Amino acid sequence: MDMRTPLGKVRGLGSARSGTEHFWRVRTTALALVPLLLFYVVFLIMYAGRPYEEVLAALANPFVSVITALTIVASVIHMKLGMEEIIQDYIHSEGLKLSLLVLNTFFSLFVGGFCLFAGLKIAFAG
Repeated sequence: MDMRTPLGKVRGLGSARSGTEHFWRVRTTALALVPLLLFYVVFLIMYAGRPYEEVLAALANPFVSVITALTIVASVIHMKLGMEEIIQDYIHSEGLKLSLLVLNTFFSLFVGGFCLFAGLKIAFAG
């Protein structure tokens, strides 16, 4: 039994077969962010009110630097996937949709690049 509309049958349009993969990628990044962000909540509580130099030295610790990089990467991927979903669901003009998806990709790359640069700068400054 074919569930496609008659127009979909004529155009050969059907499931893109990527919805499940997208769903799991969003859930996986969200699941990865739970312990990473919990680490930062504990970190903020531990270093609240401490001197700048002490916090900078703690952030330069290799373990904290790796956690920072993982958090940035997971957050940026999660952000990109979430915005893709919003654009695909609510933008109906194909040209505008394509443009926004491309802009979303570049925006995510720039945000991720700048955040990783800042994390590396802190890691190697301390």
